Amino acid sequence: MTTMLVPVGIAYAEASGVPGINGLYATIVPLLAYAVFGPSRILVLGPDSALAAVILAVVLPISAGDPQRAVAAAGVMAVVSGVVCVAAGLARFGFITELLSKPIRYGYMNGIALTVILSQLPKLFGFSVSADGPVRQATGIVEQVLAGSTNVVALAIGASALALILVLKRWPRIPGMLIAVAGATVIVGVFDLAGRLSVLGPLPQGLPEPSLPLVPFEQLTSLVMGGVAVALISFADTSVLSRTYAARLRAPVDPNQEMTGLGIANLATGFFQGMPISSSSSRTPVAEAAGARTQLTGVVGAVAIALLLIVAPDLLRSLPQTVLAALVIASAIGLFEVSDLRRIYRIQRWEFWLSMACFAGVAAFGAIPGIAFAIVIAVIEFLWDGWRPHSAVLGRVDQIKGYHDITRYPNARLIPGLVLFRWDAPLFFANAELFHERVRAAIARSPTAVRWLVVAAEPVTSIDVTSADAVCDLDDELRAAGISLYFAEMKDPVKDKLKRFGLYERFGEGTFFATIGEAVSAYRESVAVDWTDWEDRA
Repeated sequence: MTTMLVPVGIAYAEASGVPGINGLYATIVPLLAYAVFGPSRILVLGPDSALAAVILAVVLPISAGDPQRAVAAAGVMAVVSGVVCVAAGLARFGFITELLSKPIRYGYMNGIALTVILSQLPKLFGFSVSADGPVRQATGIVEQVLAGSTNVVALAIGASALALILVLKRWPRIPGMLIAVAGATVIVGVFDLAGRLSVLGPLPQGLPEPSLPLVPFEQLTSLVMGGVAVALISFADTSVLSRTYAARLRAPVDPNQEMTGLGIANLATGFFQGMPISSSSSRTPVAEAAGARTQLTGVVGAVAIALLLIVAPDLLRSLPQTVLAALVIASAIGLFEVSDLRRIYRIQRWEFWLSMACFAGVAAFGAIPGIAFAIVIAVIEFLWDGWRPHSAVLGRVDQIKGYHDITRYPNARLIPGLVLFRWDAPLFFANAELFHERVRAAIARSPTAVRWLVVAAEPVTSIDVTSADAVCDLDDELRAAGISLYFAEMKDPVKDKLKRFGLYERFGEGTFFATIGEAVSAYRESVAVDWTDWEDRA
């Protein structure tokens, strides 16, 4: 596994705008920290392609080409990410990433994958592009290619390495990345090509020393935003990967402990000249295939990299930069999700277009604004079902027990003078007025003069102050119209809230029925109606 950790760590660091050596520091330290504090037996942590675009978007403008400033900025992002994850883990907020639906996750990850590929294509072609944003980068790449700026040697080696990695991915036990790296390094050395393309060069000898990442105060806002985005992405990926392997190994993992372990690993790497890290969906399977069953594998990998930096730091000096770009591009291609999006397109068209909107947001505006856009969409999606929920007027269907939606059962019989109204969501500030409007509409559509309105409240899981006041207003309006308001099947926790709000006493104990059938029986006893139930006929 060590043979894979080294080139990948360097490649992801370079893709993030940070010197390659800091990618190795960000591999050694997190592996050791996670082995102590992380709950998963097998997860491998380190620099990751999913984070590269986010880190680069923040680090590049701040560093302005200065490696030390880049390292300091990346370190601050790692510390911020660590603090966020640890705080969220201790507060037991491990459920937060579950608020991001699959389509939204697919959308922003597909956008990040495209952004990463566009950032690495110039290095693969052997030229540079100074442009901000994916759209401008794509335009710049096309212009450079048309202008004949391609380094043919770099492209030949990089493209060959990329093709080799992608082909060998079909056989996970074959170390395609290692073969590509070793082969390209040997070719450059044997044919003395170092003068014709950019190479990695010698790595600094020795281990990372503790260092406090310091940046100017005015740069903190963008670094904090970037760190929070990194925390969200890294934990979303880590939680999914952790749950997958926990199920496979039958070793349950606490998501809050997972978040804390990830946070401590990020904090550690931030204070040892590293960069933000995450779990790896490419290196973890390699560890599993190698027989890893505990975090001892990660410790061994960290120690092996440390020995490499002490004993043989010049080993990869002839490694072409174009091959590092190929490594990142191959990993980014693995981030794309297409097959499941096809399934989503077939079964839920609007969620597919939601994913495409997130993808477009990241692709058009870059990683940080795109992720912010995805979070906003996630919040809107989360609120939408509660904001505009389903509701129904219920009727009695012959030979079917219970009371059912009359739009689903057009032959359902309505009880004269009684409206059974079901609200399929919690009652809260965003839907309080809509609840009021739909009750009015249900009363207006009743074929007979309404005397009772019974709210079938079993789906109502909560109520807030705003909606409670709306229910009071509704009750006043109904009383003025000579209509009595009742509730059926209301959950005890919701009743407890009504008691705190003072509404339970206002309505009285007799207003609440255990079942809809009980409410109907009470109505029939109270009001003389010409209506016979099918069960009475039976």
